[in-house]
Amino acid sequence: MGEPTTPQDLARSSLSVLFMVGLIAASFWILRPFIPALLWATMIVVAAWPFMLQVEAFMWGRRALAVTVMTVVLLLIFVVPFSLAVATLVAHLDEIVLWAQSLKSLSLPSPPGWVESIPLLGPKTASVWSEFASSGPEELARYAAPYARVTGTWVLGQLGSLGAMTGQFLLTVLIAAVLFARGDLAVTDLCRFGQRLAGARGERAVNLAGQAIRGVALGIVLVALGQAALGGIGLAVAGVPFPLLLTVLMFLCGVVQVGVVPVLLLAVAWLYWQGSHGWATALLIWTIFVGTIDNVIRPLLIQKGARLPLLVVVAGVIGGLISFGLVGIFVGPVVLGVSYMLLEAWLWEEPEETPPQPVEGVS
Repeated sequence: MGEPTTPQDLARSSLSVLFMVGLIAASFWILRPFIPALLWATMIVVAAWPFMLQVEAFMWGRRALAVTVMTVVLLLIFVVPFSLAVATLVAHLDEIVLWAQSLKSLSLPSPPGWVESIPLLGPKTASVWSEFASSGPEELARYAAPYARVTGTWVLGQLGSLGAMTGQFLLTVLIAAVLFARGDLAVTDLCRFGQRLAGARGERAVNLAGQAIRGVALGIVLVALGQAALGGIGLAVAGVPFPLLLTVLMFLCGVVQVGVVPVLLLAVAWLYWQGSHGWATALLIWTIFVGTIDNVIRPLLIQKGARLPLLVVVAGVIGGLISFGLVGIFVGPVVLGVSYMLLEAWLWEEPEETPPQPVEGVS
């Protein structure tokens, strides 16, 4: 029998717990500006860790050289597309200004005959199209003015946050360099933390989290990069202007799960508008191919990397994106995957057999 708990012991324990909770909350509050960069750096390092080990082996086993190479690669991933996009805008600035001025005298042609034959939406679409086609340029400009004002405000807001985004990216690269340099110690500490929480099951949860991050990186980022590259090739061959800028936009849309199809469909509509019906039809066929290959490749890559049920992975990607934004694409599958693994281990764990109790009066 242990000693009874006194009110003083209970008060001391309660104050200790409250003090620890307060310290944890204060630590999170202090680190709050760095948490997004820390999360992104962790996802990048976990996903790219096998590649970093290959670079280290190629660099005669020197970790410092490998970390330098990986840091330069991360910087180039941001600097090169950004520089190319700015250079493209500057090179075609005169064309953009002329195009914007030509919108003042824009007039819509009459709708083609096949628009009205579209089931359900065809007659209504043809009616609205005809109404706008009969209006003059001044009427179209008056109708589009509110939308143009909203679009301009959004663009200015995005340009204003460009400096903050650049700062966050540089901070992410700095934290990633530190994690690349001390990744082995970090993994050891995380495994020990998992063991302290749940024994061998906690260590498996840490390993599963790394697999989920790597699988999502393969299935989301790699597929988005491949789709954007294929879409950019189609745009360049079809003669759509600004193919490089649109390729970067398609990659961003693919990462946030919007997909490359909206950008490609706008290019198809522009080609039809310009009268290039052959190239427009060819690009439409290419759009159908590029926009559907991810439905087959992405689940296979994610499931192969994470070794989780496909439903758990897809629910984690979509739910994480809705709940936490872009970083939720990685956080969602990790949280659901670890929770699923722990629940499965608990359900299939064999209960401990209790020894039989002796019956009183029987020797």
